[in-house]
Amino acid sequence: MKEFLMVVLGILIFVVIFQIAKASEYVSVLKGEEKTRKQNNRINAFLLMGLLVFGLIGVWYCNELYYGKTLFPQGSASVEGENLDLMFMITTAVTGVVFVLTQILLFWFAYKYQESDDRKAFYFPHNNKLELLWTTVPAIFLTVLVVFGLKFWFKITSDAPKNAIVVEVTGHQFAWEFRYPGADAVLGKKNYKLTTSKNNLGVDFEDPASKDDIHVNTTMHIPVGVPVKMVIGSQDVIHDVGLPHFRIKMDAVPGIPTTQWFTPKYTTAEMKQKTNNPNFTYEIACDQLCGANHFAMRGVIIVETMEEYKKWLAEQTPEYVSLFEKKEAKPAGADSIATKQTAQVLPGNK
Repeated sequence: MKEFLMVVLGILIFVVIFQIAKASEYVSVLKGEEKTRKQNNRINAFLLMGLLVFGLIGVWYCNELYYGKTLFPQGSASVEGENLDLMFMITTAVTGVVFVLTQILLFWFAYKYQESDDRKAFYFPHNNKLELLWTTVPAIFLTVLVVFGLKFWFKITSDAPKNAIVVEVTGHQFAWEFRYPGADAVLGKKNYKLTTSKNNLGVDFEDPASKDDIHVNTTMHIPVGVPVKMVIGSQDVIHDVGLPHFRIKMDAVPGIPTTQWFTPKYTTAEMKQKTNNPNFTYEIACDQLCGANHFAMRGVIIVETMEEYKKWLAEQTPEYVSLFEKKEAKPAGADSIATKQTAQVLPGNK
């Protein structure tokens, strides 16, 4: 109801302005062109001041109305994302102050220095000090912001910590698939020529390292408090792994694997309590327009405790076993997969 009243108010203001403009046209016929032009200048000056006031109120109102619906009040769900949030807020504060000041000056000057018979405009074509000021100051601020941005970017795209969990993320129209290394902690090789309806990732099962790899669809499981390295790729067009809650984003490019890592701070269960939303899920979105069903390319991340992660991992069947061995047989080394893969991140291990 409140939004409806705001729209109605906006329409009424527009109608009033339109009627004033029409009235000024009739006045111009009666008073003559010169007087009408000066009157229009005064009207435009007052309207510009009104636009400034209502515009700033609108900016404030939109922030009050929609900020709580963004992800920022929740805070970053990853350790590395905290720095990115800080950088974003600093950028917003600096540009916000500049925006407000420049807009106030712009509209105030238009009002204060409207046409007047008692004042003559002063023109100057060049001012070295002024140009140096408005070039140097923004350049310094932008350089500082870029340096901090590059520092944070290089950190999350550099080598992950040695105790990081490795997950291969593959995108294709229009879904995400995930592969985990087995007990050897090494992902097997892939070859696009081996891609079939059953082996849809093109895994080279002649490579011994691929024999214990685990392949899952749609949902990625990761432990809380442990670095997670994503090895990202695409099978068709360019996709983009977008993890908004973790403040992470990386292109998935065909033929060019990319990597990025982050450390989850909260489990899914903790975030349900934190957001007071029992249906909360960490989402994997495709942030690159990739085709007709781009909107449906969505995955889910389940962040859980290390014990829950180990239990889930032990219950998974290696893809090689599913494809080439009896399904009813228990995969060899299933218990050791979870143990060996996660042993490096357990407290007390060196």
